[in-house]
Amino acid sequence: MLSVELARALRRAGLVWHPANGDRFHLPDRDLDDQVFVLSDMVIERLQPPSGGELLAFNGTTEWALDSLEADEAVWLPREEQLRAALGEEFVSLELLPGEQPGYAVTTRSGEATSRCVDVDVESAYARALLALRQR
Repeated sequence: MLSVELARALRRAGLVWHPANGDRFHLPDRDLDDQVFVLSDMVIERLQPPSGGELLAFNGTTEWALDSLEADEAVWLPREEQLRAALGEEFVSLELLPGEQPGYAVTTRSGEATSRCVDVDVESAYARALLALRQR
């Protein structure tokens, strides 16, 4: 799973989150550092109030004093397929690296330049490739 630090870097680099069912997210600064939440119509639903913006409504969580929060207060933890989609046509390949401690390499192409980003986690390799493209 993508680390919160990489997810925050993606946000700073301009990756926009449009909350959807199945999305994972983290709630910073609420003493919930070890918790990952999943957006679902069953428990947590996305609301779009007439005043604008997006809210995440926590329904049926009586143990919480939290009813809803602005979506931009949460840190989105994109999944592999979401990161690959964000790379778009610049994505070239994903490669499993052999060895005692295998990892993954994501290759991208922007114009004539090719870049390869490596990490032990596949989602992190995609995130690093996306960050590298956005920093050019």
